Order: sequence, then structure tokens, then C-alpha cells
Amino acid sequence: MESETKSMSVKLRSQDRDRLRRLAEARKRTPHWLAKEVILQFLEREEAVENFRQESLTAWGKFEKTGESVSNEQVMDWLNSWDTEDEIEAPEWK
Repeated sequence: MESETKSMSVKLRSQDRDRLRRLAEARKRTPHWLAKEVILQFLEREEAVENFRQESLTAWGKFEKTGESVSNEQVMDWLNSWDTEDEIEAPEWK
């Protein structure tokens, strides 16, 4: 089931509207379709960035409270073992 859609207007400089129109013609799409696609892609990307930022802040808060961490040397040893016969398990927080 599709959710309800509502119209939205965006003010663009005339040269940017022309660029959008030209690109839409080249892609055999409407300017509306391209604008919608760009907005959806932007939302996906920025939501992922925000999720990563929140996870980082949570991890930093945990580190500040507990001091638990994994050394760079342990991480590098683990990463360097990837795709080898002697691949090691991910290091544990200490």
C-alpha cells in the first residue's frame, strides 16, 4: 500500500531550472521525476550519515563511562588477517 503523497514547491534560479530541464530531457525523464529522485537519494544518504553520527556519539559516551576500547594495533592485526588462512576473530573490548 502506497502512502499518501503531497505536493511541494521548490524555488530555483532560472539557470538551475534550465539545467534540470536539460538533464531531464537527456535522461528521458521529467524535471519533476529528477527532482524527486534527487531528494529521495539525499534523504537516504543524510539519514545514514545521521545514524552513523548518533552511533558514534553513543560509542563515545560508552567509552567515557567505561574506558573500554580496542587498541589500534589489535584492530590493524585483525584487519590485516582478513582474506588470509590465519584470519583472526574481531578483538574484544577491554
